[in-house]
Amino acid sequence: MFAAIARFDVRFRWLIIAVWIAGVIACVRLLPSLSSVTQSNNAQFLSSSSPSVQAGKLATPFQGRNPSGTAIIVASRASGPLTAADNTAIARVQQAARRVPGVALVRDEGTSKDGKAAQALVTVAPSASSGNPNSDAVVHGIRASFAIAGAPAGLSLHLAGPLAQSVDASNTHAGSITKFTLIFVIVLLFVVYRAALAPLITLFPAALAVALSGPLVAETAKAGVPVAPVSQQLLIVLLLGAGTDYGLFLVFRLREELRRGATPREGLVAAMGRVGEAITYSGLTVAAALLTLLLAPFAIYRGLGPALAIGIGIMLAAALTLTPALLAIFGRAAFWPARQQPGPQRAMLWGRVAERVVRRPLLTLAAGVVVFGALAAGLTGYRTAGLTGSAPTGSDSAAGAAVLAAHFPKATVGSDQLLLRFASPIWDAPAVLTKAQTQLADDPVFGSVTGPLGPGRGSLTAAQLAELHKTLGPAAALPQAPPVSASMPAALYQTYRQTAQFISADGRTAQYYAVLRAGPAGSTAAADAIPQAKAALAAVARATGAQAYGIAGQDASAHDINAASNTSLELVVPVVLALILVLLGLLLRSLIAPWYLALTVGLSYLASLGFAMIAFVHLGLGGSDGLIFVLPLLMFVFSMALGEDYNILVMSRIREEAQHTPTLSAALTRAIGITGGTVTAAGIILAGTFAVLGLAGGSSEAQQLGFAIAFGVVLDTFFVRTLLIPSIAMLLGRWNWWPSALSRPLASADQQQVATPEETRTSGGAS
Repeated sequence: MFAAIARFDVRFRWLIIAVWIAGVIACVRLLPSLSSVTQSNNAQFLSSSSPSVQAGKLATPFQGRNPSGTAIIVASRASGPLTAADNTAIARVQQAARRVPGVALVRDEGTSKDGKAAQALVTVAPSASSGNPNSDAVVHGIRASFAIAGAPAGLSLHLAGPLAQSVDASNTHAGSITKFTLIFVIVLLFVVYRAALAPLITLFPAALAVALSGPLVAETAKAGVPVAPVSQQLLIVLLLGAGTDYGLFLVFRLREELRRGATPREGLVAAMGRVGEAITYSGLTVAAALLTLLLAPFAIYRGLGPALAIGIGIMLAAALTLTPALLAIFGRAAFWPARQQPGPQRAMLWGRVAERVVRRPLLTLAAGVVVFGALAAGLTGYRTAGLTGSAPTGSDSAAGAAVLAAHFPKATVGSDQLLLRFASPIWDAPAVLTKAQTQLADDPVFGSVTGPLGPGRGSLTAAQLAELHKTLGPAAALPQAPPVSASMPAALYQTYRQTAQFISADGRTAQYYAVLRAGPAGSTAAADAIPQAKAALAAVARATGAQAYGIAGQDASAHDINAASNTSLELVVPVVLALILVLLGLLLRSLIAPWYLALTVGLSYLASLGFAMIAFVHLGLGGSDGLIFVLPLLMFVFSMALGEDYNILVMSRIREEAQHTPTLSAALTRAIGITGGTVTAAGIILAGTFAVLGLAGGSSEAQQLGFAIAFGVVLDTFFVRTLLIPSIAMLLGRWNWWPSALSRPLASADQQQVATPEETRTSGGAS
């Protein structure tokens, strides 16, 4: 079958290249970009029944829309309190922002206690919220209004909050990841091939697959498929890494055939006939493993799995059509200036390593298990962190977030929101505010609480608040400066204006900002304390007669995200294992080999996850107090799927050699010797692409994903595939292939013998 595909590729090589290039150009021009549909807030992927989502609905009167559609205009003066000219300019900025298309509401949120900063809440229409194509235009339009307002010298203006953060994140890192990954891969390919054209032939199909996959995945978003925050970064890294690997498999096998004396076209047909099946099974294994994420209850995985599977499917099609077509056109010139002259293969590094492994398989296996077990011990104290996203370093939204943290109360916008919904307006019974705020402030789970009466137990009394409401009307409707007729201190007037963020316009919902004593907002400890905080809020709701209550905010979302992610892990892991066992069984025609292949990759996964815990939690690299919540499941899927890529290549070659080699040890040594160079090069490239994600991703999420998966690929490349697998195969002998014909002792007990050095060197080496 694959030889027939190769002959088709050779015959229609120019047409295949033209179709691929035309298809990519058409998709890029006619379909939306992936960045335009990316949902940047992980909490958006929670189900509507999640407690934090339900609480968010209670907070609607304070936001106007969902959190992803809000931003915060932040104004500050470093040299001292805001001046009258500053306040006038801030009012002009707010007025200009209201005229930006897509902005639904701009509400002044008052001045900080030190008088050096002010903030205003911006709410946008659903068509401009995070993940929609119009969000970029709205954010840029608001920031452009800063210049129009003509701010005085020394007044700094920033746009922070979820919407601004989303736009900044989507525009910051994807381009740099693509650039650095391409540079890394092409340099390494030149080193591996020592040829001028082979690196470009290998990389070109992968680059086209990346360009084509983005728009196609973005198009699926129109059908309601959510696009996860890391989709764009992972798609680039996965396709460039895996696609380059598929190209390496084919190009190295073609070079081997040319060295045997075949013509370029004969060699290409033979190479495709040999490795085409391995490449196809590799791609199908990765795609199938990714599609199992559709079973996850957490929507972020249900969107991420199909997106990456689409990319792998396109990459597989390119590997089976475009790469052979290019090789058919260039032939031997692909390897210039090196000459592929016929001749015997020389034993190289991996051939000599394989000799030692098959001589001492039990010792090799025991040493590997000890090393992997030591790394897996790093899982002690395992915990995840459900981050909801942070502003990219150096962005305008990051600068605004820093101003908010410096000038506004500890428990303020961005902290956890404690919400109480009453049957009637609180103005009818303002004493409930006193009871609620006192009980919340006294509960040990909360480190600080700010509400309608002020911080802690309150600086206003409920009676004062009710009287101010009676005199001035709704706080949200008041102008920034008190009217001339107002006979009250300016400070009291401003204090009352700020209560608009704590009491809804209808007076039935009260909101409190809280910081949990367990840890700072966004920490794993704070997320773990959410159940205790819910119990405290429930007690307050019972004491005050509230109809409904809930906790919204990043810690509540993080708690729900961790719970959903852990449930997804429990559901997906057994399905992925079963799927890979079936695919390996079909490829190898064995019921034995798939089990230890899956188990060794599983051991590598635990070791890699242990390394991630050691590096990012125990040693504190990256400043996180837990593994990013997506890491355990994505690392498992990638470890099993990408790890089995190399298993498939190596084991299919071992099976091929076993069919015409007198002893199993000779088959193992020859197969490892020949494929060792390919696996090493492919593994270094794949690990390097993920390492680029860690270096250029610009977030703790990208850092952990990139470096942890890169470490796992290195383990698979240098230990699992070339040491553990051969040692186990040698110990099992002919049982590797049971119940296929290869399991029958056709050559008697010689299959268990160890090849002599002379056998090994005459039967082949590494390339």
